[in-house]
Amino acid sequence: MDSLSFDDHTIDQRIAERLRALRQERGWSLEDLATRCGVSRATLSRLENAEVSATASALGRLCQAYGMTLSRLIHLVEDDFPPLVQRAGQTVWEDARSGFARRIVSPPARALAGEAMEGVLRPGARITYEGPPRAGLEHHLVLLEGALRVTVDGVAHALHPGDCLRYQLRGPSRFEAGEAGARYLLFTV
Repeated sequence: MDSLSFDDHTIDQRIAERLRALRQERGWSLEDLATRCGVSRATLSRLENAEVSATASALGRLCQAYGMTLSRLIHLVEDDFPPLVQRAGQTVWEDARSGFARRIVSPPARALAGEAMEGVLRPGARITYEGPPRAGLEHHLVLLEGALRVTVDGVAHALHPGDCLRYQLRGPSRFEAGEAGARYLLFTV
């Protein structure tokens, strides 16, 4: 699998700024947001001040509260978008605790409906999302390498390289990598 590189400080700071701005735009206190997403007020404060790195689970809960995908959360949304997104310019975010890395292949843009990301899970890694960022969010997941078990709304699907899982997300989901890990592309609309 490809080795992914990123600058921890830059991405953590960028996520912190984005989280703070989203909460302030809605006029929510930290306590309001904690109630909506199930993440403690203290943790939210530390995330917004870039004192800690966000986990995939915490970001998933925040995305659900804000009604957006993780890509939209960590990217600044621009009115215009470049047609070519070179690999060197694609944002990479990693949750070392869960063994998950995400590269934003086609970032969100106000004028475009879809997004594309590459996910890499280390061998045996598991990620659970309690709910979708937006009910009915359309997913097209193509497994490139390894083995992946994806559970959507209580139904488990075993994927092998080349398989494509298509679904509209309305409830919880879980990603479990096999012994060799997993690398996949995920397209959302």
